[in-house]
Amino acid sequence: MIPLASNENPLGMSDAARQAAAQALDNAALYPDSSGRGLKLALSSQLDVPAEWITLGSGSCEILTLTAQACVSPGEGVLWSQYGFLVYGQAASLVHARRTVVPARDFGHDLDAMLAAVDDSTRLVFVANPNNPTGTLLDPAQLQDFITRMPAHVTVLLDEAYTEYLTPEQRYDSMAWVRQHPNLIVARTFSKAYGLAGLRIGYGVAQPALSQQLNGVRPRFNVTTPAMAAAQAALADTDFQQRTYELNLSSRTELSRGLRALGLGVLPSAGNFLMVQFPDAPAMHAGLLAQGIEVSALGPYGLTDRLRITTGLPEQNHALLTAVARALQPA
Repeated sequence: MIPLASNENPLGMSDAARQAAAQALDNAALYPDSSGRGLKLALSSQLDVPAEWITLGSGSCEILTLTAQACVSPGEGVLWSQYGFLVYGQAASLVHARRTVVPARDFGHDLDAMLAAVDDSTRLVFVANPNNPTGTLLDPAQLQDFITRMPAHVTVLLDEAYTEYLTPEQRYDSMAWVRQHPNLIVARTFSKAYGLAGLRIGYGVAQPALSQQLNGVRPRFNVTTPAMAAAQAALADTDFQQRTYELNLSSRTELSRGLRALGLGVLPSAGNFLMVQFPDAPAMHAGLLAQGIEVSALGPYGLTDRLRITTGLPEQNHALLTAVARALQPA
C-alpha cells in the first residue's frame, strides 16, 4: 500500500532521530522526565522563547484538546472556520462547549466574519495556517491584525502543524506575536515535516499564564522518553529538514501539474498535500484503494467531491498519477 492519506513525511524520520529514539529505549523501564526539560531547552533556543513558555503534548492534537480543557467551561463558546481540522470539533465536544463554525471564504478562513462571530461567551478560537485539509494560507498581516483585535477574554490557538513547509516568502514570526499577546497559543508538531507521527509529540508556545493553565490539565507523563529524544535530535538535523522541504516543494509541483493535466481541479496548497476535485470522488477513492494507493476522503468535512492527497516520493507520485489516469478512463 502506498500511504498518501495522512500527510506523513515520505522520507520517514531522520537517521539521527531514529538512533536517538533507539538509545532512549535503554531507559524505557523508567518514567519519562515529566517536565521534558531537555527538549524544551532545545526548542527554547531555536524559537527564542523561555523554556517555561513551552508545553509538550502527545502530538499537537493533545495541545488542541488541552487548550479547550484549560480555557473553556461547559456552555462557553469555541469558534473555528468551516473546513477546519476535525479535532477542533472534537475538542469542543470534550468540554461540552457551544460550537460556532464560520463559513469559509475561498476554502479558507474568513477572518472578518470570524471576528464578528465572537461574543461575550466565546473563550477559544482555532485558526490553522496553513489549513488542513484545504492547504490555504492566510496573509500574515491580516492574521496578525486578527489576533490583535481579538478580545482579551478569548484565547486564540494558532495551529501551525505545516509551518515547516512554507517558502521563505510565506514565512512570518509567530513567536513575536506570542511575546506580544498573552491570549495566544501557537501549536506545532513533530508528526509532519520531522517524520515522527508514530511517536506522537508536539508542543504549544504561550506566555506563562496560559502555559500554567495548559500544564494544570496536562497528564504528568504524556510524552514518552523515546519521543522526546527523537524530537530533540530531529530539531538539530537541519540537513534532513532541508531535504524534506525541497522534496515537498518538487513533489507538490509535480503532482499539481500532473493532476491538472488530467483535467482535475487542484487547490493551491502551502502544506504537504493537495485537495483535488474529482467527477466522482468516492469512486476515485475506492479505485485508488483497489490499486494499492490510500488517499483521504473528505466526506467528514462536507467536501464529498474532493480528496486530499499527500505529497510523496517521485515513484509514489508517478504511481498515483498513473492510477488516477487509469481510474478516470471510461469503463
